[in-house]
Amino acid sequence: MKIGELAKKSGLSAHTLRFYEKSGLLRATTRTQNNYRLYSQGDLDTAVFIRRAREIGFNLDEVGVFLSIRSDLSAHVCAEAKSLADRKIEEVTHKRDQLTQMLSALHKLSNACCGGSESAEYCTIIEALDQPQDH
Repeated sequence: MKIGELAKKSGLSAHTLRFYEKSGLLRATTRTQNNYRLYSQGDLDTAVFIRRAREIGFNLDEVGVFLSIRSDLSAHVCAEAKSLADRKIEEVTHKRDQLTQMLSALHKLSNACCGGSESAEYCTIIEALDQPQDH
């Protein structure tokens, strides 16, 4: 199949597929005499694998590790994949905590502001953002 069909079947754009190919995550099985990429069912399976991994937050390097495990399962142990997943859990948990703090700060800013139509000279949001922060 050509890249357009691979894109349609994988749920990824042709641009994204080309990017993954340049990144070394995906390779066209063959090329035609006109140098068109031709993809196999295995390539489609790999593209879907990459899409799923990216959808749950794995970066390109992590996807690359998963693909190397996937390409030679007998040479790897399950702990390698679990370690990547556990690190991602820690990372997402940390980001969630940061977002919770940001949300709380935003609510405080919004609740302190009257939101009226008067001049912003005394806007509590602008005042708060103008204050030097203690680090």
